[in-house]
Amino acid sequence: MPRYSIVIPLHNEQENVTDLYDRLKAVMEGSGESFEIVFVDDGSADETFHLLRQISGVDSRITVVRLRRNFGQTSALAAGFDHARGEYIIAMDGDLQHDPADIPMFLEKISEGYDIVSGWRKQRIDNLWLRRIPSKCANWLMAKLSGVDIHDFGTTFKAYRREILEQVPLYGELHRFIPALASWHGASICEVPIRNINRERGVSHYGISRTFRVFFDLITIRFLLRYLGRPLHFFGTVGMLGIFGGVGITSWLFLEKFVRHTSIMAQHGPLMIFAAVLLLAGLNLLAIGLLGELQVRHYHEPTRRAPYSVDRVIRPHSEEQSVPE
Repeated sequence: MPRYSIVIPLHNEQENVTDLYDRLKAVMEGSGESFEIVFVDDGSADETFHLLRQISGVDSRITVVRLRRNFGQTSALAAGFDHARGEYIIAMDGDLQHDPADIPMFLEKISEGYDIVSGWRKQRIDNLWLRRIPSKCANWLMAKLSGVDIHDFGTTFKAYRREILEQVPLYGELHRFIPALASWHGASICEVPIRNINRERGVSHYGISRTFRVFFDLITIRFLLRYLGRPLHFFGTVGMLGIFGGVGITSWLFLEKFVRHTSIMAQHGPLMIFAAVLLLAGLNLLAIGLLGELQVRHYHEPTRRAPYSVDRVIRPHSEEQSVPE
Protein backbone atom coordinates (compact mmCIF):
# COMPACT_ATOMS: atom_id res chain seq x y z
CA MET A 1 0.00 0.00 0.00
CA PRO A 2 1.63 3.32 -1.06
CA ARG A 3 1.88 6.12 1.46
CA TYR A 4 1.19 8.86 -1.10
CA SER A 5 -1.13 8.96 -4.11
CA ILE A 6 -0.78 11.73 -6.67
CA VAL A 7 -4.01 12.28 -8.59
CA ILE A 8 -3.85 14.16 -11.89
CA PRO A 9 -6.85 14.80 -14.18
CA LEU A 10 -5.91 15.20 -17.84
CA HIS A 11 -7.81 16.42 -20.88
CA ASN A 12 -5.97 16.63 -24.21
CA GLU A 13 -2.53 16.95 -22.62
CA GLN A 14 -0.46 14.79 -24.97
CA GLU A 15 2.27 17.45 -25.11
CA ASN A 16 2.76 17.40 -21.34
CA VAL A 17 2.14 13.81 -20.20
CA THR A 18 5.64 12.38 -20.65
CA ASP A 19 7.46 15.37 -19.17
CA LEU A 20 5.02 15.47 -16.25
CA TYR A 21 5.58 11.79 -15.48
CA ASP A 22 9.38 12.13 -15.62
CA ARG A 23 9.39 15.09 -13.26
CA LEU A 24 6.92 13.51 -10.82
CA LYS A 25 8.91 10.30 -10.76
CA ALA A 26 12.15 12.14 -10.01
CA VAL A 27 10.61 14.19 -7.19
CA MET A 28 8.81 11.29 -5.49
CA GLU A 29 11.74 8.89 -5.76
CA GLY A 30 13.89 11.60 -4.21
CA SER A 31 11.53 11.81 -1.23
CA GLY A 32 12.20 8.18 -0.33
CA GLU A 33 8.50 7.49 0.32
CA SER A 34 6.30 4.88 -1.33
CA PHE A 35 3.94 6.39 -3.86
CA GLU A 36 1.63 5.86 -6.79
CA ILE A 37 0.49 8.19 -9.56
CA VAL A 38 -3.15 8.08 -10.65
CA PHE A 39 -3.72 9.66 -14.04
CA VAL A 40 -7.36 10.30 -15.00
CA ASP A 41 -7.98 10.74 -18.72
CA ASP A 42 -11.10 12.90 -18.80
CA GLY A 43 -12.33 11.97 -22.26
CA SER A 44 -9.28 13.20 -24.20
CA ALA A 45 -9.59 13.28 -27.99
CA ASP A 46 -5.84 13.26 -28.65
CA GLU A 47 -3.10 10.72 -27.82
CA THR A 48 -3.16 11.32 -24.06
CA PHE A 49 -4.56 7.89 -23.17
CA HIS A 50 -2.23 6.10 -25.59
CA LEU A 51 0.80 7.72 -23.92
CA LEU A 52 -0.55 6.94 -20.45
CA ARG A 53 -1.02 3.30 -21.37
CA GLN A 54 2.60 3.13 -22.54
CA ILE A 55 3.82 4.69 -19.28
CA SER A 56 1.75 2.31 -17.14
CA GLY A 57 3.24 -0.63 -19.07
CA VAL A 58 6.74 0.17 -17.81
CA ASP A 59 5.95 1.46 -14.30
CA SER A 60 3.75 -0.55 -11.92
CA ARG A 61 3.25 2.51 -9.72
CA ILE A 62 1.07 4.10 -12.39
CA THR A 63 -2.72 3.75 -12.42
CA VAL A 64 -4.65 5.06 -15.41
CA VAL A 65 -8.38 5.74 -15.20
CA ARG A 66 -10.09 6.52 -18.49
CA LEU A 67 -13.51 8.17 -18.39
CA ARG A 68 -15.98 7.48 -21.19
CA ARG A 69 -16.38 11.17 -21.98
CA ASN A 70 -15.32 14.58 -20.71
CA PHE A 71 -17.08 14.85 -17.32
CA GLY A 72 -15.16 17.88 -16.05
CA GLN A 73 -12.39 18.45 -13.54
CA THR A 74 -14.40 17.75 -10.38
CA SER A 75 -15.67 14.40 -11.65
CA ALA A 76 -12.21 13.46 -12.91
CA LEU A 77 -10.72 14.23 -9.50
CA ALA A 78 -13.47 12.21 -7.80
CA ALA A 79 -12.62 9.24 -10.04
CA GLY A 80 -8.95 9.60 -9.15
CA PHE A 81 -9.67 9.82 -5.43
CA ASP A 82 -11.84 6.70 -5.63
CA HIS A 83 -9.03 4.72 -7.28
CA ALA A 84 -6.20 6.09 -5.12
CA ARG A 85 -4.87 3.79 -2.40
CA GLY A 86 -2.51 6.09 -0.51
CA GLU A 87 -2.85 7.31 3.04
CA TYR A 88 -2.33 10.85 1.76
CA ILE A 89 -3.55 12.14 -1.60
CA ILE A 90 -2.03 15.00 -3.58
CA ALA A 91 -4.06 16.53 -6.40
CA MET A 92 -2.56 18.70 -9.13
CA ASP A 93 -3.18 19.80 -12.71
CA GLY A 94 -1.64 18.01 -15.65
CA ASP A 95 -0.59 21.04 -17.70
CA LEU A 96 2.71 21.60 -15.81
CA GLN A 97 1.50 24.90 -14.42
CA HIS A 98 1.87 23.14 -11.09
CA ASP A 99 5.54 22.42 -10.51
CA PRO A 100 6.22 18.88 -9.20
CA ALA A 101 9.24 20.34 -7.40
CA ASP A 102 6.79 21.96 -4.94
CA ILE A 103 5.48 18.58 -3.75
CA PRO A 104 8.04 18.20 -0.89
CA MET A 105 6.51 21.28 0.80
CA PHE A 106 3.14 19.52 0.82
CA LEU A 107 4.69 16.32 2.19
CA GLU A 108 6.37 18.27 4.99
CA LYS A 109 3.18 20.02 6.07
CA ILE A 110 0.94 16.97 5.81
CA SER A 111 3.43 15.03 7.95
CA GLU A 112 3.03 17.71 10.64
CA GLY A 113 -0.56 16.57 11.12
CA TYR A 114 -2.61 18.87 8.92
CA ASP A 115 -5.63 17.36 7.22
CA ILE A 116 -5.45 19.61 4.16
CA VAL A 117 -2.49 21.51 2.72
CA SER A 118 -3.58 24.03 0.10
CA GLY A 119 -1.34 25.60 -2.50
CA TRP A 120 -1.21 29.39 -2.70
CA ARG A 121 -0.22 31.07 -5.95
CA LYS A 122 1.22 34.03 -4.07
CA GLN A 123 2.94 35.59 -7.10
CA ARG A 124 0.53 35.17 -10.00
CA ILE A 125 1.59 35.78 -13.59
CA ASP A 126 -1.83 35.40 -15.24
CA ASN A 127 -3.65 38.08 -17.19
CA LEU A 128 -4.47 40.93 -14.79
CA TRP A 129 -8.04 41.69 -15.89
CA LEU A 130 -9.23 38.25 -16.98
CA ARG A 131 -7.65 36.09 -14.29
CA ARG A 132 -5.96 37.86 -11.39
CA ILE A 133 -8.61 40.46 -10.46
CA PRO A 134 -11.62 38.07 -10.80
CA SER A 135 -9.66 35.40 -8.89
CA LYS A 136 -8.73 37.78 -6.07
CA CYS A 137 -12.33 38.93 -5.68
CA ALA A 138 -13.65 35.37 -5.80
CA ASN A 139 -11.13 34.09 -3.26
CA TRP A 140 -11.89 36.96 -0.87
CA LEU A 141 -15.61 36.24 -1.14
CA MET A 142 -15.09 32.48 -0.69
CA ALA A 143 -13.01 33.04 2.44
CA LYS A 144 -15.63 35.36 3.95
CA LEU A 145 -18.63 33.19 3.15
CA SER A 146 -17.05 29.83 3.99
CA GLY A 147 -15.16 30.95 7.09
CA VAL A 148 -11.97 29.22 5.85
CA ASP A 149 -9.07 31.65 5.93
CA ILE A 150 -7.02 30.68 2.88
CA HIS A 151 -5.98 32.86 -0.04
CA ASP A 152 -6.35 30.53 -3.03
CA PHE A 153 -9.39 28.29 -3.33
CA GLY A 154 -9.09 27.95 -7.10
CA THR A 155 -5.90 25.95 -7.39
CA THR A 156 -6.18 22.18 -7.68
CA PHE A 157 -2.74 21.73 -6.10
CA LYS A 158 -3.63 20.43 -2.64
CA ALA A 159 -2.77 17.55 -0.32
CA TYR A 160 -5.41 15.69 1.68
CA ARG A 161 -5.61 13.09 4.38
CA ARG A 162 -7.66 10.21 2.95
CA GLU A 163 -10.27 10.22 5.73
CA ILE A 164 -11.20 13.81 4.93
CA LEU A 165 -11.86 13.11 1.26
CA GLU A 166 -14.05 10.15 2.18
CA GLN A 167 -16.33 12.53 4.09
CA VAL A 168 -16.73 15.10 1.31
CA PRO A 169 -18.97 14.33 -1.71
CA LEU A 170 -17.78 15.80 -5.01
CA TYR A 171 -20.01 16.88 -7.89
CA GLY A 172 -20.53 19.92 -10.11
CA GLU A 173 -17.56 22.27 -9.64
CA LEU A 174 -17.10 21.63 -5.93
CA HIS A 175 -13.49 20.41 -5.98
CA ARG A 176 -12.22 23.93 -5.25
CA PHE A 177 -14.46 24.06 -2.17
CA ILE A 178 -13.15 20.89 -0.53
CA PRO A 179 -11.45 22.91 2.26
CA ALA A 180 -14.74 24.70 3.00
CA LEU A 181 -16.74 21.45 3.06
CA ALA A 182 -14.05 19.70 5.12
CA SER A 183 -14.06 22.52 7.65
CA TRP A 184 -17.52 21.28 8.74
CA HIS A 185 -15.80 18.09 9.88
CA GLY A 186 -13.19 20.08 11.81
CA ALA A 187 -10.35 19.58 9.32
CA SER A 188 -7.12 21.42 10.05
CA ILE A 189 -6.00 23.43 7.03
CA CYS A 190 -2.82 25.29 6.12
CA GLU A 191 -1.31 26.91 3.02
CA VAL A 192 2.04 26.68 1.28
CA PRO A 193 3.21 29.12 -1.43
CA ILE A 194 3.61 27.48 -4.83
CA ARG A 195 5.05 28.61 -8.13
CA ASN A 196 2.69 29.93 -10.77
CA ILE A 197 4.05 28.86 -14.16
CA ASN A 198 2.78 29.79 -17.59
CA ARG A 199 1.55 26.94 -19.75
CA GLU A 200 4.28 26.15 -22.27
CA ARG A 201 2.47 23.55 -24.38
CA GLY A 202 -1.13 22.73 -25.17
CA VAL A 203 -4.29 24.83 -24.93
CA SER A 204 -5.74 26.22 -21.70
CA HIS A 205 -9.16 24.87 -20.71
CA TYR A 206 -10.03 27.80 -18.44
CA GLY A 207 -11.98 30.94 -19.34
CA ILE A 208 -13.80 33.86 -17.78
CA SER A 209 -17.07 31.89 -17.93
CA ARG A 210 -15.81 29.73 -15.07
CA THR A 211 -16.15 32.75 -12.75
CA PHE A 212 -19.95 32.64 -13.05
CA ARG A 213 -20.09 28.90 -12.34
CA VAL A 214 -17.91 29.44 -9.28
CA PHE A 215 -20.27 32.14 -8.04
CA PHE A 216 -23.28 29.81 -8.15
CA ASP A 217 -21.29 27.04 -6.47
CA LEU A 218 -20.30 29.51 -3.78
CA ILE A 219 -23.98 30.16 -3.02
CA THR A 220 -24.49 26.40 -2.77
CA ILE A 221 -21.56 26.00 -0.39
CA ARG A 222 -22.75 28.83 1.82
CA PHE A 223 -26.18 27.25 2.05
CA LEU A 224 -24.79 23.75 2.71
CA LEU A 225 -22.43 24.91 5.45
CA ARG A 226 -25.10 26.86 7.35
CA TYR A 227 -28.38 25.10 6.63
CA LEU A 228 -27.64 21.52 5.56
CA GLY A 229 -29.07 20.12 8.80
CA ARG A 230 -31.68 22.82 9.38
CA PRO A 231 -33.24 24.04 6.10
CA LEU A 232 -36.30 25.40 7.90
CA HIS A 233 -34.08 28.03 9.54
CA PHE A 234 -33.45 29.52 6.10
CA PHE A 235 -36.72 29.01 4.25
CA GLY A 236 -38.76 29.57 7.41
CA THR A 237 -37.07 32.89 8.16
CA VAL A 238 -37.63 34.25 4.66
CA GLY A 239 -41.14 32.79 4.60
CA MET A 240 -42.13 34.34 7.92
CA LEU A 241 -40.82 37.73 6.77
CA GLY A 242 -43.11 37.44 3.75
CA ILE A 243 -46.05 36.37 5.88
CA PHE A 244 -45.55 39.19 8.40
CA GLY A 245 -45.18 41.69 5.58
CA GLY A 246 -48.35 40.43 3.90
CA VAL A 247 -50.31 40.45 7.17
CA GLY A 248 -49.10 43.96 7.96
CA ILE A 249 -50.15 45.35 4.59
CA THR A 250 -53.46 43.49 4.73
CA SER A 251 -54.20 44.88 8.20
CA TRP A 252 -53.53 48.40 7.01
CA LEU A 253 -55.80 47.87 4.00
CA PHE A 254 -58.57 46.64 6.32
CA LEU A 255 -58.24 49.82 8.38
CA GLU A 256 -58.41 51.90 5.22
CA LYS A 257 -61.46 50.00 4.08
CA PHE A 258 -63.57 49.90 7.25
CA VAL A 259 -62.35 52.93 9.20
CA ARG A 260 -61.72 55.50 6.47
CA HIS A 261 -64.11 53.88 3.96
CA THR A 262 -61.50 54.04 1.21
CA SER A 263 -62.09 52.22 -2.06
CA ILE A 264 -59.29 49.64 -1.84
CA MET A 265 -59.50 48.39 -5.41
CA ALA A 266 -59.50 51.89 -6.85
CA GLN A 267 -56.71 53.39 -4.73
CA HIS A 268 -54.66 50.46 -3.45
CA GLY A 269 -55.29 47.65 -5.94
CA PRO A 270 -51.59 46.93 -6.72
CA LEU A 271 -50.73 47.02 -3.02
CA MET A 272 -53.47 44.49 -2.25
CA ILE A 273 -52.08 42.15 -4.93
CA PHE A 274 -48.59 42.62 -3.52
CA ALA A 275 -49.84 41.67 -0.02
CA ALA A 276 -51.47 38.52 -1.42
CA VAL A 277 -48.22 37.60 -3.22
CA LEU A 278 -46.23 38.09 0.00
CA LEU A 279 -48.61 35.85 1.94
CA LEU A 280 -48.59 33.08 -0.67
CA ALA A 281 -44.83 33.26 -1.17
CA GLY A 282 -44.25 33.16 2.59
CA LEU A 283 -46.50 30.13 3.00
CA ASN A 284 -44.76 28.37 0.09
CA LEU A 285 -41.30 29.01 1.53
CA LEU A 286 -42.45 27.79 4.93
CA ALA A 287 -43.75 24.60 3.31
CA ILE A 288 -40.45 24.13 1.43
CA GLY A 289 -38.59 24.48 4.72
CA LEU A 290 -40.78 21.83 6.35
CA LEU A 291 -40.25 19.49 3.39
CA GLY A 292 -36.52 20.09 3.74
CA GLU A 293 -36.71 19.13 7.42
CA LEU A 294 -38.46 15.91 6.41
CA GLN A 295 -35.65 15.19 3.95
CA VAL A 296 -33.04 15.74 6.66
CA ARG A 297 -34.94 13.42 8.99
CA HIS A 298 -35.18 10.82 6.23
CA TYR A 299 -31.42 11.13 5.63
CA HIS A 300 -30.41 10.63 9.25
CA GLU A 301 -32.89 8.11 10.62
CA PRO A 302 -32.90 5.04 8.30
CA THR A 303 -29.11 4.69 8.28
CA ARG A 304 -28.61 6.23 11.71
CA ARG A 305 -26.17 8.79 10.30
CA ALA A 306 -24.75 10.92 13.08
CA PRO A 307 -25.06 14.72 12.77
CA TYR A 308 -21.40 15.16 13.79
CA SER A 309 -17.94 13.95 12.83
CA VAL A 310 -15.73 12.17 15.40
CA ASP A 311 -11.95 12.20 15.04
CA ARG A 312 -11.10 9.70 17.80
CA VAL A 313 -12.38 8.29 21.09
CA ILE A 314 -10.34 7.65 24.23
CA ARG A 315 -11.84 5.01 26.52
CA PRO A 316 -10.69 4.12 30.03
CA HIS A 317 -8.04 1.38 30.16
CA SER A 318 -7.78 1.23 26.37
CA GLU A 319 -5.75 2.71 23.61
CA GLU A 320 -6.75 5.83 21.76
CA GLN A 321 -8.58 4.82 18.59
CA SER A 322 -9.55 6.69 15.44
CA VAL A 323 -13.22 6.45 14.59
CA PRO A 324 -14.07 5.61 10.97
CA GLU A 325 -16.98 7.44 9.40
